[in-house]
Amino acid sequence: MSKKAGHQARKRFGQNFLHDPGVIERIIRAIHPRPDDTIVEIGPGLGAITEEILSVNARLQVVELDRDLIPVLRTKFFNYPEFRIHEADALTFDFSQIAGEKPLRIIGNLPYNISTPLIFHLLSQAGVVQDMHFMLQKEVVQRMAAVSGDNNYGRLGIMTQYFCKVQPLFEVGPGAFRPAPKVDSAIVRLVPHAELPHPAKDFTTLQDVVRTAFNARRKTLRKALGNLVTVEQLQALGINDGLRPENLSLADYVSIADMLAAEKGVEKDSEGISEDNND
Repeated sequence: MSKKAGHQARKRFGQNFLHDPGVIERIIRAIHPRPDDTIVEIGPGLGAITEEILSVNARLQVVELDRDLIPVLRTKFFNYPEFRIHEADALTFDFSQIAGEKPLRIIGNLPYNISTPLIFHLLSQAGVVQDMHFMLQKEVVQRMAAVSGDNNYGRLGIMTQYFCKVQPLFEVGPGAFRPAPKVDSAIVRLVPHAELPHPAKDFTTLQDVVRTAFNARRKTLRKALGNLVTVEQLQALGINDGLRPENLSLADYVSIADMLAAEKGVEKDSEGISEDNND
């Protein structure tokens, strides 16, 4: 497929082009695009999913970083005058600038090498998003959906679930791509909460607490969070200081962060989110 289009997948962009018709059909069914949706595709590649979306929604917008793919896409979809290409890096792209009256529906086969920081970037703009459907490395999806007590549970899952409902949909084998990656992939649906289930008084403080805890995830809480809270403070919140970071729920982390925010005299929540990918 890439040879016919005159474009070879580039390792530096983490490109693996989807070509399996059966997988593409399942993805389209999961997205269920409608003509009046405001849909944005990240990294359209050679347009396998793009083509199917355009047949339903001719106003599709895409964000593509690889300059060599731009003319390929323009040529392939020349008969869709409302099709718009944003030549930009999705890691820094302001998605809120293209949100209109309807919230965005964001889709994409995300490069594995930037998937985690890209997810954090998108979470920071969840207020203008209706839902997101992504192809990701299977392990990343498992981490996003993990609950307390799971081995995969960590900062990515907690921060994603703070903003969104996480729904793993189905797995995709390496053979569905050219070139075939060395790992399995999975499709995940992220739906931003209409109301945050556990809103923090200060989101920045929550990020600091979660990041600090999982930087020492093998230690007990009394050690992992020793520079932030005392054993007495944890016990006052009803939290066992002998537990490990992976044993606490999102609600537990919010309660710790709220206590620290109250000590600082914080009155208003910060909506920003740090986009580093330490988990």
